This record gives sequence, structure tokens and C-alpha cells, in this order.
Amino acid sequence: MNYGRRMIYTDATEITAANVADEVRKAVMVHESNRADADNLNGYFCGKTKILDKKKEIREEINHKINENHAHEVTRFYEGYVFGEPIQYVRRENTAGDEGDDAIAADINALNAYNSDAGKAACDARLANWILKAGVGYRMTLPNKAWTPDGDEAPFKKYSLDPRQTFVVRTNDVERRVIMSVYYVRQTENNEQVFSVYTDKSLFVVREFGGVEEYPHVLSMNPIVEYPLDESRLGIFEVAVPLFDAIDELQSNRMDDVVQFVNSFLAIMGAQLDEETYAKLNAWKTLCLPEGSDAKYLSPAMNQNDVQTLKDDITQAIFEICGIPNRSGGASTSDNGVAVLLRDGYTAAEAR
Repeated sequence: MNYGRRMIYTDATEITAANVADEVRKAVMVHESNRADADNLNGYFCGKTKILDKKKEIREEINHKINENHAHEVTRFYEGYVFGEPIQYVRRENTAGDEGDDAIAADINALNAYNSDAGKAACDARLANWILKAGVGYRMTLPNKAWTPDGDEAPFKKYSLDPRQTFVVRTNDVERRVIMSVYYVRQTENNEQVFSVYTDKSLFVVREFGGVEEYPHVLSMNPIVEYPLDESRLGIFEVAVPLFDAIDELQSNRMDDVVQFVNSFLAIMGAQLDEETYAKLNAWKTLCLPEGSDAKYLSPAMNQNDVQTLKDDITQAIFEICGIPNRSGGASTSDNGVAVLLRDGYTAAEAR
């Protein structure tokens, strides 16, 4: 990963049918790096981690690959903590006098009703999931062509776009204005990528195998909005990925050790173990050896107390880095609401 999703810039001052194909081609070269990072982070969220490539040279048949998915835990926590309730609009203070308050309140209620009809809460949840995982998310709002004033649908439609298929391009100046936004798909019939490029005035359809089509739109603004998680454009758990790998390896090797202990080799010193004796050993669970010989299992097991201490330390580091409250609890005779929030880490989550 490249430690944050890169912003894409262009020296062009205007996007036209003449230069849109070249601008998309140059932007995709940067976007591919961001796309690979977003795909990798989504893999961690879904449990596709480095532990799946674990190899074992000794006793290859005992090779556990355990994913303790804290990436999923961190993402889901912040989804519920921040976006657990639908986001609604409220009136800004001192925006109108007494005569205009009722009209403003009615407009805001109508907007919230339209957003509810458009499924904004579900769109927000999907958007939040991508923002938290990949460090950036995208929403597109388009007019609803089927809307009528007397109908029960919203006059617009909202979509949460996959950042692996979406990017915006900004001007290379102090303003950093979004000059175009792009959403692309790969068509299944001819395996061709088709780019939908939006500007404030036009929609360009750019085809991978050649051809540019231009259509005007009535929005007078770019319908795709970019939402970075913060200035670094890192995913919420991205800085803790090395710790995720460490705890996966620790848990996998720990399970290997337990199974190897149960299936330890029997070493016999000063005697031979023939097939008949081995059969009796399996049947009777006892072994008779000549005088002076010895037998013992080869089972150098890990110290599980030390391993658990290491695991707890790594887990605590993950929670501290990601701002997750402590679930181990604790009690104090002076506990009150504020003390619990401070002690258990909810103030850290709130600060994030």
C-alpha cells in the first residue's frame, strides 16, 4: 500500500471532447495505484490477508491459517458509532427572521423526506463502509426522471460508488477544483472498459477501444462528490495492518503448536520398534522396552502464558492505534459517566 490514496491532478483548464480521452488515460495511471490499495484493504476487511499464503517447511500437513479479523471489527465499530442513526439536515442558526422560520423548517422537512424516499440512509451506510475501509468514498446524485410532484418518489437518486471504479481529477493550482469525475465499468459482451466522465456541464462517454460521446446535463454541477476520511486519505485501520498480520501469524503458529503437541513423535533410545510392537502399542497404549533403553515424546511446546501475553499486547496496540474502546472493562469506586468514558476509551473514539 502507498500510505494514503493519492490525489489526481491535471494541467488542463477545461475538459472537452478533444482532450477528455487523453486526460482519462493519464488519470487512470494514478488511479490504478489507489484501486490496488482499496482492493487490498477491502480484502483485509473480508478476511483475505497475508496469512493465507503461510508456508511451513517442517510437518507441512499441520499448517493452520487463522485470520482474527480485527479489520472487520474496527470498521463495523465506527460504522455503528458514527452512522448508526440516519443523517438528517437541520436549520443553521440565525439564517432567517421569525417570518421565514416556518418556510425554512418546511423546506428542510421536505428535503429530509425526499432523502428518506431516496434511501439515503442505506446509501450513507455503504458510503461510510468504503470511506472507513479505503480512506475515500464517492456518492453520485442524479435527477429521477420518473419523478412527478404528486408521486411518492424523490426527485433525485443517490448512489454510493465503489472507489475501485471511481475517481476525481482536480486542477493543478491552489484551488484544487474538481474538474472532472469518472466512474467506469467493464462491459461483459466485448470486455471493454467504458468511462462515464462528468464535468459541471457535460457527460462524456469514453470507450477503451476508441470513441467519445458527449451529452449535456442540466445539473450545472458535478454529480459525483468525493469524501476523504481525513487529510491523509488513509483507511481507519490501515496503520494497524502490520499488527493484523502479526496476530494472524501468532494465532496460526499457536494452533500449529497445539496440534503438534497432541501428535508428538515418540523417540525410542537404545531399542528398536518393529511392526508387531508398534501394533501392540496402539492397542494396549503401553510399551515394554529392554533394560537400559528409554522412550519419550518429542514435544517442545510454546509457553502459552507468554504467547497470551504477547497476543494481548498486540491486541491492545491495535485498539489504541485505531481508537477502539477497551472491552476488558474494569471497575473503580469513583466511577461515574465521564470516568467510564475516559477509562474505557470512548473519548478516543469520539475524538476520531
